Amino acid sequence: MPMAAAPPLPDDLDAPPHWAEGGGIEVLPRIFEDAITLAVLRRPLSSDLLAGALAQMRAKRPLSFSWRGAPGDALRADLLATLHAPGVSGPLVEDIATLAEAMAFLFDTDSVGLRLRVLDAPMCPRFHCDNLPVRLVTTYLGPGSEWLPETAVNRDGLGAPRPDKPPIVTEDGAIRRLEAGDVALLKGSGWVGNETRGLVHRSPALEAGQPRLLMSIDPA
Repeated sequence: MPMAAAPPLPDDLDAPPHWAEGGGIEVLPRIFEDAITLAVLRRPLSSDLLAGALAQMRAKRPLSFSWRGAPGDALRADLLATLHAPGVSGPLVEDIATLAEAMAFLFDTDSVGLRLRVLDAPMCPRFHCDNLPVRLVTTYLGPGSEWLPETAVNRDGLGAPRPDKPPIVTEDGAIRRLEAGDVALLKGSGWVGNETRGLVHRSPALEAGQPRLLMSIDPA
């Protein structure tokens, strides 16, 4: 995967950071550290990859691709058969397949569940944590997912909204956002030992005419 330099995320003042970020693939296995609930590979997107992503956004039929199985040639073939403008989408297909294979290798699984969608509205607009062990997310175009440092979360506010629930965000200006191209592993409450510390995150708000191309991968 390409390397990219990026400014470090600021540390919280009251606790060690529970996230790791960097421009090399070696940052992703840090998700196995007990203290880490977010690992982010910062990377730029090549012009060829962006061309394939833009082709998905410009098509009249919204893209919604779901797939489960062993990553490899079958995934590549299904992507090429489904994506719009397959003639320019080869680099996008290869990037998706590479990330799926990396996910399977990292979590020692034979299969993964993958979703690739063009979204024109927030999918999960309320802050929440996933009830699963881990998920890979990357946004190819549009704003990235938003997340909260643990020191800015009131977990009593999570779950279905009710009038008596407190606000989830406890610090003004605490909300962080992933950038387009970033590859992030989000640890959920289904990770053994992390039941009360799943990363709190949400989908970003989208302006009119600002769609988003999002991919997620789960170990299956």
